[in-house]
Parts: sequence; C-alpha cells; structure tokens
Amino acid sequence: MRLLADTHILLWALMDSPNLTAKHRQLLTDSHNAVFYSAISIAEIAIKESVRKLRAPGGIAQYLSEAGFEELPFTGAHAAQLRELPLHHRDPFDRMLIAQAITEQLILVTTDEQFSLYSVNLA
Repeated sequence: MRLLADTHILLWALMDSPNLTAKHRQLLTDSHNAVFYSAISIAEIAIKESVRKLRAPGGIAQYLSEAGFEELPFTGAHAAQLRELPLHHRDPFDRMLIAQAITEQLILVTTDEQFSLYSVNLA
C-alpha cells in the first residue's frame, strides 16, 4: 500500500504514543507499505511550535527519513487540487494533505473523522 500519514499520526509515531492505534502502527511499520510524510506536516509542526501550540522534538524530517518514511513535497498539482475540494474542513494543513492524497492516489492514515467527508481513501 502507498500511505500518507497525517501530522498527528507522525507525531504519535515519533513519540511512540499510546494514541497510535495498533492498526496504524502496523500500517506504518509494514515493510511492504510505502509510507510518505508531507512537507506540509513539517511546516504545520514548525508553525505550531513557533506559536507555542505544540511541543515536538527537533529533527522530525530526519527522523522520519531514517525510519523509512518518504518525503512528499507539495507541488502545483497538489495546490490545484485544493480548488476541487468542498469546504467540509477549514484547516488549511488538513486540506493540503487531503489534496496530496487524492492527487497521488495515496491512502491517508488519520483519526480525523472529518476526512471521511472527502473522496479520499482512508486508513
């Protein structure tokens, strides 16, 4: 499977949080799966840290790469997909992740129930 991990899933995996479900943990660690993290998630974490809404360890992108996750840059095609998304969800970071998953035909790994309002494959 080709998966895109939502930002909270990345943080939970990074911190080995009990919030990460057994199902999601198995998906992220299965060597048969290609697991991507978005540059958007790194930006979201950095912005939320800078305004003190979040505390996260440094070097997240390096850790994710070392753990076998693949970086997914945000492209013009992803940006164009945003125009097609209905406004079910107003969080711009989440909308960009949804656009990436749709454009790249990835399964989005999340616990955010609002994502199910979109035509995106979820796990």
